[in-house]
Amino acid sequence: MKYQIMIGILFILLRVRKTTAQELADRFHISLRSVYRYIDEMTVAGIPIDVARGACGGIYISDAYKLPTGFLTREEYERAVQAMQAMDSELSDPVLRSAIEKLTSRCKQDRQDGALSGNILVDSGAWGNSGSFSGKLSLVEDAVNGREALEIDYVDRGGERTHRVILPHLLVYKQNIWYVFAFCRKRNAFRLFKIGRIRTILKTGERFERLPFTREDIPLSFWTDREKCVDARFAVREDAIPFAEEWLGIEAVTEQDGRTYAEATLPDDDSLIGKILSAGAGFTVLAPPSLAARVRAAAQKIAESYQAT
Repeated sequence: MKYQIMIGILFILLRVRKTTAQELADRFHISLRSVYRYIDEMTVAGIPIDVARGACGGIYISDAYKLPTGFLTREEYERAVQAMQAMDSELSDPVLRSAIEKLTSRCKQDRQDGALSGNILVDSGAWGNSGSFSGKLSLVEDAVNGREALEIDYVDRGGERTHRVILPHLLVYKQNIWYVFAFCRKRNAFRLFKIGRIRTILKTGERFERLPFTREDIPLSFWTDREKCVDARFAVREDAIPFAEEWLGIEAVTEQDGRTYAEATLPDDDSLIGKILSAGAGFTVLAPPSLAARVRAAAQKIAESYQAT
């Protein structure tokens, strides 16, 4: 019965996207403690279910989440339907009946296309993420076009997680990263949110009127703040030229006296050292000396960690 209830909870969330622990407890005649225990087990299994406390809280799953292709075999689909039908015969639940109808009609026809906008196909997800990023991007794009408020869980670079409602006005693509420029009701101001850091998204159904803003209001210079940047020069070996051209741009790569160099002003953040190291031995920091020393120290730590194993 435990797994039947967990399947029921999953498909209820896929249908209504947000509910409360008390509603689930009443529906399946179980305790609140059991509801949270089942949610924890489903989260450990990789299903992105979140719990938010407070007046606007609840148990919810992102509108961008869909069952991945191949998630269930045909036999597993049939068993899942049978389990849900058995529950429905006992509970007579219209939500379960709706889920059963959707599951039997769609079966294994879920597609995992990239986000498609006009003549542009975007699949910017990380390796192995089953298209979840493309789903989020497509959902945000629809909200921008439809002027629909979104309820999001956002994780900042420091790991702090916040729940907020945003009014998405514009999609921004910069340095191979997608952002949404939106008015944040929590901060009562426009903010730029990295889509990859949005954990869950819920459509609210609320329409809004666009607020006035100019191009200068969009913080497009957040990667080029001179106080947080470094003027770097690299020696580039032939096998690393494609990396340098893709990362820094073809214009930044030049030849002098039969050797290849690259120069660029780069954001001096936590990701810079890792980016340089990802090029391997074919990409050497020539200046400034402080950056070269940091890269060398990081490389030594990596080497030491492998020696320890």
